[in-house]
Amino acid sequence: MRLYPHPLFHLIQQILTPVTAVITFFLVCFFDKVPVADDKNIALAVVIFLIVAQLLNDIDVELSCKNVPTHIGSLILLRWFIVVAILITLGYVTGFSKLFNPYVLLQWTTITPLVLILMHLTVRSLFYRFFVFQESFDKAVIVGVNELSVALAKKLLEQSNYEIDCLGFFDDRCRTRLPNNQALLGDIKSTCQFVREQKVKVVFIALPMSLQDRVNAVLEGLRDTTVSVYYLPNFLMIDMIQSRSFDVEGVPVIALCESPFTGYKAIVKRLSDIVLSILILLLVSPILLVCAIGVKLSSPGPILFQQKRYGLDGEEINVYKFRSMTVCENGKDVKQATRNDARVTPFGNFLRTKSLDELPQFINVLQGRMSIVGPRPHAVAHNELYRKQIKGYMIRHKVKPGITGWAQVNGSRGETDTIEKMEKRIDYDLDYLRKWSLAMDLLIILKTIGVVIKDENAY
Repeated sequence: MRLYPHPLFHLIQQILTPVTAVITFFLVCFFDKVPVADDKNIALAVVIFLIVAQLLNDIDVELSCKNVPTHIGSLILLRWFIVVAILITLGYVTGFSKLFNPYVLLQWTTITPLVLILMHLTVRSLFYRFFVFQESFDKAVIVGVNELSVALAKKLLEQSNYEIDCLGFFDDRCRTRLPNNQALLGDIKSTCQFVREQKVKVVFIALPMSLQDRVNAVLEGLRDTTVSVYYLPNFLMIDMIQSRSFDVEGVPVIALCESPFTGYKAIVKRLSDIVLSILILLLVSPILLVCAIGVKLSSPGPILFQQKRYGLDGEEINVYKFRSMTVCENGKDVKQATRNDARVTPFGNFLRTKSLDELPQFINVLQGRMSIVGPRPHAVAHNELYRKQIKGYMIRHKVKPGITGWAQVNGSRGETDTIEKMEKRIDYDLDYLRKWSLAMDLLIILKTIGVVIKDENAY
């Protein structure tokens, strides 16, 4: 589901315009036989990049207004006049402009806006051709029928760049009392069951504040799912996960529960996972080899143990671990490891106490199934047990599971033999979703090293 810029195109829109402006400048210099690698030209190119990046970095390649070419053209031309004015002012004040051929600068200032317009329209066309697929749209429903929610449904239907398929509405009023005799999927009480059965990914709530009891009932029912929840204000005071306010084609929306990794944050998170995973795997490759030999010699069975876990949005994934037990339990009933567990081999006990059995999960990170930092994945059997007992348990699956997490570095590591221990772990997981930052991830990684060295809760 995307109610925010596609991560790839968010990155493109940040660098497309300044890079195009610089390349155009160098091309004009080249065709006019002006030395491209001249120090003063390189210095000017840097200034151009910085100014253009500041003034034209919010031109969205996913614009969905009715007359896109005109809109993009007028936006770029208006900003371009400001860019040129700033460059002229800087050149006059510093005397820098006297060093350049005025004919070259005139050509560049005339040609560049036309190139920028053409570039943005081309990229936008490619975006719709290769990145928007109707069959991959996320299903959405709207709870409550009013002018705002009807307008939102219309916008989502018209604009494919949001990649959302709105299935319909839920409301307790009879159809004759609704705007335009709007057809319904069911009453409000049936929302949660429909969401589970139809694998809906997005729920918009458009009920007024006077019906807060019904709103709370819907939210309570959705806590056992991984849907993203958005509210069409009036404002609703509840405990929100990474809340933000924005608009969908002019319709105001408030995020109540969504992944913290949206837009550029998704890029930062993924890039940090890839870079750190590669570095760590290179550093520990000798340890991986020793562990693999030790597992093979210690007891019969495979070196790697694959266990099904819940990943992003509650989808099942296979998580890799060095086998540390004489059994490979992966069914409906999975018994958690306990202290002095007879199933754990002597070498497996060493791996578990030092958390070396988790090292193969860096492969899961490179595959995109896991993250280095995030809520620890539990066995599917444990998920099905605890999702019925702990409020908000499934919200932890709004992000990829992690090799380590906020709960693990705060003492919630090892066996969770009571519901209270698991509730404490979930509280930390949800706190991580609310507070996430790259600095927090790095802090957790550093703390994990200390926890692994001295912690006695792993067995």
